[in-house]
Parts: sequence; C-alpha cells; structure tokens
Amino acid sequence: MYVALPARSLPTRPQGSRLARRIRQGVLLSAALATAGAALVAPAQAEPLLPGTGSSSAAATDPAPKANFAPPSININDGDTVGVAQPIIINFKEPVTDHATAEKAIAVTSSNPAPGHFYWFNDKQVRWRPNEFWPANTDVTVAAGETHSAFHIGDALVSTADDATHTITITRNGEVVKTMPTSMGKTDHETPNGTYFVGEQLRKMTMDSSTYGVPTTDPEGYKLEVEYATRISNSGIFVHAAPWSVGQQGVSNSSHGCLNVSTEDAQWFFENAKRGDPVVVENTDGGTLNSRDGYGDWNE
Repeated sequence: MYVALPARSLPTRPQGSRLARRIRQGVLLSAALATAGAALVAPAQAEPLLPGTGSSSAAATDPAPKANFAPPSININDGDTVGVAQPIIINFKEPVTDHATAEKAIAVTSSNPAPGHFYWFNDKQVRWRPNEFWPANTDVTVAAGETHSAFHIGDALVSTADDATHTITITRNGEVVKTMPTSMGKTDHETPNGTYFVGEQLRKMTMDSSTYGVPTTDPEGYKLEVEYATRISNSGIFVHAAPWSVGQQGVSNSSHGCLNVSTEDAQWFFENAKRGDPVVVENTDGGTLNSRDGYGDWNE
C-alpha cells in the first residue's frame, strides 16, 4: 500500500554492490572537527583531521568561525540512538545565502572516522552525511553555532528488499537475523530502487489513496487501516502489515508501492528497526527513489 504526504524540500544510484562496502568502509569524520574549544570545518578538498592526530597550526591559532545564522534546529536530539543511514539535518530560522561561511561554523565529530559532506536543500536547510554508512556503535556530536547535539549510532540493521526474489533480508552488523517474504509495487506502481531509511513508525494508520489524487471510488483507490506501519519515504512508501496479500508475498507484486509483509513480520520490523536504519530496494522496474524525497539522501 502507498500513502502520500506533502513532499518536503529536499537529494539516484544502484545500491546492491555498494552495500557491503558501505558497512565495511564506514570510516568517519565529517567535514568538521572541534579542536581545543574551537570548531574547525575541513574544506571538501582537504584531508579531514582524524581524532587523535592532533591539529594543524591554523586550527591552533585561528579563532572559532563566527556563525552567520541564529541558533538552528538539529533533527537528532541529545541522547538519541539512530541508524547507520541517518543524515544530519539542520534547519535555519532565516535563509542563509552564504553557504560556505555557514559550513565553517558547523562541526560534526565522532568517535570513529567517517568522512562526509554537506549538501543544501534550500537556503533554510543544510544536510550532512558520511560518504558511506556511519560505523556501527559510534558517538557523534554536532555543533551548529550555538546549537549542539550528541547522539549515538547503534547497530547496523540493514534491510535489503530484492524484487527478484520477493524477499527482504535483514542483517545486524553483517549477520543475517531475519528474512521476510514481501510483495512490492505492481505494474504502474513499481517501488523505486534505492537506499531508503526508516522514519516515523505508526502502530496503526489509515492509508487513503485520495491523499495523492486517486479517489477511493476509483478502481485503483483504497481507504483502509493498516498495522505496524514503518515509513521509509516521504512520498508514502511504508513497510507494513498486509494480511490480504500474504498469498502474493514471496511470489509476486501486488501493492501500490509499499513493502507488504505479514502481520507477524511487520510487527518484528516495527519493534526492531530504528530511525535511520537503511532499507535498500533493488531489482525493481520502478526507477530510483528521488534523492530529494526527504528519505532519499543516499541516492545523490
């Protein structure tokens, strides 16, 4: 099933062969490092400074860059635990037109190395993510002017939904922990390929085709309550319980784009997946998830 919400302003590349490399190479530091109380952002072309390597002479003598923005909001709160695909999202109160200066006033540091980069969705929102998935079990701090957040990257729970086998395979830190038969998007509603990540989770929700322009009276329309719904795209793709399609799960595609699974499997995913855990969809005929979907950051 599929339900759409208004798209947020927000950034497509085959994932299958890169997945193991992302987990294996999840080596960190960001575009920035806080040193001796001063925030330093490594320019994109420079070698990042890694924890324990010391600092450059410039870092030791230059004052902390002055933020050209009021204290912004950061999407990950102090003390949160998120998944290895979670990007950092910084929202500004007013438009910031000098992106380069703003980036110099933002520091991302972590306990394990993971080089990364900034990318702007508009003048009021900048995002940062590591070039590869975060290393599992890493502590991260973000300082954006006067706003700070310290959070934890948990285990690498990675789900791969393969339309060739109609199966979702879930690994934790590289070890298979669960397989689930699934039914993805049928003809004309194919699920896009790409790397998604887990967002909101709803114990019950009503999916209504009229929210994206298809009346419930249309042959393709629907309005029904579903259980254990885990959002993986802003455009309305969920992993959710679909007891009506158990016969197709593992065999053929019958949904409007969502990943349909049994109620038991949907509950397991609901209870074990966390915000920011990656979901990789591959081998569909649905193109690639828009990198600006809001959950499509890994498809730049």
